Formats: sequence, structure tokens, C-alpha cells
Amino acid sequence: MSLVRVREHVNPLSRKYQSPVHPPDWSQVYADSNQPLHLDIGCARGRFVLSMAQTEPSWNFLGLEIRAPLVDQANQERDELNLPNLHYLFCNANTSARSLLHSLPKGVLQRVTIQFPDPWFKRRHQKRRVVQPELVRELASYLIKGGVVFLQSDIQEVAVEMCDRFEEHAAFQRQGEYWLSENPLPVPTERECMTLERGEPVYRALFART
Repeated sequence: MSLVRVREHVNPLSRKYQSPVHPPDWSQVYADSNQPLHLDIGCARGRFVLSMAQTEPSWNFLGLEIRAPLVDQANQERDELNLPNLHYLFCNANTSARSLLHSLPKGVLQRVTIQFPDPWFKRRHQKRRVVQPELVRELASYLIKGGVVFLQSDIQEVAVEMCDRFEEHAAFQRQGEYWLSENPLPVPTERECMTLERGEPVYRALFART
């Protein structure tokens, strides 16, 4: 399948991304909607959760992405592989987190990943970054006790800010080394592989819901 071409960045604060997505009927989305759920925020083309869904069939996977053409293509690839434990949704995670998480079966959200999000380097644009206090609060409300949030970036400033947001919330506790030397998940992202191949650092952190 040829890759669709899309803009690398979109402004999540623009009006078109401010309406919360209407949650689907999860019993129609997954073969077993009560399996543990891994939520990948900012999944891009969805290759990470595509591999994870094949690696861990006893889990469900949900990828959220703000660029609709990528979501359409990702769901098409999922259908071609007949993966009943994987779904992608077009939405702004910060706008839709509450409605989506509230609609899930109780207690299924057990793992969240936010990996290599758009850095938005200019100071006036940093409010566009995905990890905002409101998102952290929603994740704290719906992630089960003992559930985890895994963060990665190749930009130290972005990684530090993401970690600061989670450390500011009493429900989350940082795990292990300050920066993890290894990825605790069985599948790396494409961006992670490319960064390491260039000999550049990846800043990783793991938080547990207490």
C-alpha cells in the first residue's frame, strides 16, 4: 500500500479540532472489548500499535491521531491483516480524552504511550504540545491502579516537560532510572529505531498510576 502524503504538523488549537469525537460502540470495535487496553496517543501511521496488536493478541490497542488520512490508511491496513484487537480514531486527544475514556468499559485502560510527539519548538507554540495538565488529569481518572504511562522523545526539552506534567500529579510515580536505558515494551517505534541508528539519544520514562 502506498503511503498517503499529509502535513507533518497540524495546529491542535484550531477550531476544526475542538469538537470532541463521538465515542464508538466498543463492543462493535473489538472482538472482546473487556481485554486490557493500550492507548497510544499520537500514533501517526499506526505502525507501532499495529505490531503490538500482533505481538500481544490478549490486549486491545487504540491509536489516536489528529491527521485523518493517516487514520483512514491505518484502519485499512488493520482490516487487511484482520486484527480484531486494534482500532484507530481521528481526534484531538486533548479535546476528546474525557469522552473517549469515559465511554470505555470500566477498568480496561491499563497502558498508555506517548512517543515522539510534535515538539513545537517556538515558545508561543508550546501550548500546542500534546501533554497538557488536563490530559494528565483525565488519564489519572481512568487508568487503573498499577497501570503505566510510557513516554519517549528524542528532544530532551520535550521529554522533560512531559515528565514534569506527570510528576506534578499526585497519582503518578516515576519508575526506575531517571532516563530508562532500554525500552520496556517489545516493539520500538520507527522514530526510535531511526534515532538510535543515528547514534542519538532517546529520552524514556515510565510512570505508574498509584
